[in-house]
Amino acid sequence: MDADQHLPHSVAILWRGDAAARRDATPQNSRFVRVFEALAASGIEARPAVYDESFADAVRDQLLSVDGVLVWVDPIHQGKTRAALDPLLREIAMQGPWVSAHPDVILKMGVKDVLYRTRHLGWGADTHRYDGSESFHSEFPSRLQSAGTRVLKQNRGNGGQGVWKVEALPHAGGMVRVLHAQRGSQPEEMPLATFMVRCEPYFGWGGCIIDQAFQPRLPEGMIRCYMSGKKVAGFGHQLIKALIPPPPEGPDSPEAQPGPRIMHGPDAPSFQALRTSMENEWTPQMMKTLDIAEGSLPVIWDADFLYGPPDASGADTYVLCEINASSCFAIPDAAPAAIALTVMARLQP
Repeated sequence: MDADQHLPHSVAILWRGDAAARRDATPQNSRFVRVFEALAASGIEARPAVYDESFADAVRDQLLSVDGVLVWVDPIHQGKTRAALDPLLREIAMQGPWVSAHPDVILKMGVKDVLYRTRHLGWGADTHRYDGSESFHSEFPSRLQSAGTRVLKQNRGNGGQGVWKVEALPHAGGMVRVLHAQRGSQPEEMPLATFMVRCEPYFGWGGCIIDQAFQPRLPEGMIRCYMSGKKVAGFGHQLIKALIPPPPEGPDSPEAQPGPRIMHGPDAPSFQALRTSMENEWTPQMMKTLDIAEGSLPVIWDADFLYGPPDASGADTYVLCEINASSCFAIPDAAPAAIALTVMARLQP
């Protein structure tokens, strides 16, 4: 090789799996095949990196051999957390490779606490935080009675785990109706004190519980705004069933299943007001509030919105209900190319 030639940039795409999945993984048989293809088209060599705690040392060696690491690992997966992975990724980042999303960035924007810390932005709603059992037990019961139906969220989780709709039952002496957001859940009625004890474990790994007002327009669907860095990479609209009581046929009936997520490109006419707010106002304001530099924003993340009450002109408003920064997938057709552009920009000297 000539002295003025150099190898292309290389990145590892990391996801969770067992030893067999690590042995057999290729770009072509991965669910991230379109991301691999977009990176290759941009001149970036991308390598599969399947992770499990049982072979973490081998993964560490692999990650130290590349210029960057793109991580797709849920906070909770089949009973496993990121408690061992996050320190490993911090170690990798300290030794040179760039990591997206860095665990410290996830702790700022990819946890439910972001709803409280950014409640003053245009996407905010009536939101509170309980930092421990004492504040939870002293404040939540009166808030539930005075403010109406609430949604409680553990700080770290995915797939609806630890997200509850809580409704006080009138004239029932402290009884509540609760519904877990996990698929297949049924409404339950119980004393409020009993339910609050059930929530106590959320103060462990997650550290806090976030309390938001329930949004009555939930049945109109959720809008997922996909971002690459600080630019919109597409949208997804889905009629969700989480926190909506199942029909009489039961939680496993077809009527209880969520609708398909309909993907749209960044230029979709229906979402241009949301795009403008995200790119020009809310994302820059979030970065300032959370002290996140542009170069630290994940190469792919999403903000999940519910419709809020119409404004004075009758236009839709949007209420943030979650940011996903740990494992944002599936993604719109336009997103892999956007990811590749962002990765290339991050890897430039």
